[in-house]
Amino acid sequence: MEGLLERVKRGEILISDGAMGTFLQAKGLQLGECPEFWCISHPEVVKAIAEAYIAAGSDIVETNSFGGTSYKLKPYGLADKVGEINRAAARLAKQAMGVKGYVVASVGPTGEIVEEEGGNVTAEDLYQAFKEQVVALEEGGADALCIETMSSLTEAVQAIRAAKDHTRLPVISTFTFQVDAGGCHTMMGVTPERAAKEAAAAGADIIGANCGNGIVIMIDITRRMRAAQPHTPILIHANAGMPVLQDEKTLYKETPEFMASHVKELIKAGANIVGGCCGTTPDHIAAIARAVKARSAPA
Repeated sequence: MEGLLERVKRGEILISDGAMGTFLQAKGLQLGECPEFWCISHPEVVKAIAEAYIAAGSDIVETNSFGGTSYKLKPYGLADKVGEINRAAARLAKQAMGVKGYVVASVGPTGEIVEEEGGNVTAEDLYQAFKEQVVALEEGGADALCIETMSSLTEAVQAIRAAKDHTRLPVISTFTFQVDAGGCHTMMGVTPERAAKEAAAAGADIIGANCGNGIVIMIDITRRMRAAQPHTPILIHANAGMPVLQDEKTLYKETPEFMASHVKELIKAGANIVGGCCGTTPDHIAAIARAVKARSAPA
């Protein structure tokens, strides 16, 4: 099968998957449970989620490993199970996908802040934590790594370096931006332009944005990243809108049809891989996949 990077570089638009966390909650994940441990305790559920996205049209599925570093697993008493959990996460997604597409392993923030940004850990500490995770994800069969939902450039760069130094996998690096009176930036003040340039300079093969925004705002973020980094492929995972609390439940109200109606503009802005984040379901991905196919179909 042709590689993921080769396909996007020759202009093909690939479909990624949707939310993992909100899907797990719908399947019974309780407050205070470790989502990643479900790869061990409920493997059939995790695999079924991947299968649902594949059936909806995903070329790419992510692993249930977002919080798979020792820092994130420690509060659950699972810091000694980094290897086991991450290998299982990649293996389950690979079993679901087979040779139909690609397994992109999710690598989220550690939740720690480096000393130079006012925290208590060193950049080397983060590097070692990411190294342990990404090595296990490659061992489990992942085809690529997605270092996602990043706010700190320092943390993102350490994750990229660990992935490039210790695996042979393509590396995706995405950031989460907030839009307010101060402009568009991560919580640590990083603009889309700076994120695009510095992630690519650190070695990311694909850059992008995920979470934090619905698809309309993601179009502008994509445009800005593309202007700053004209030749690097871009992945976008938008939320199904911003979360709304209703009857003590968190809801995401952007419909599959609404998100799909903006796919053409998102691709025009520069996106090469399109999927979803919080609140998106297989129905959202199916609608996005139809929109991508309709865009490329002959008139």
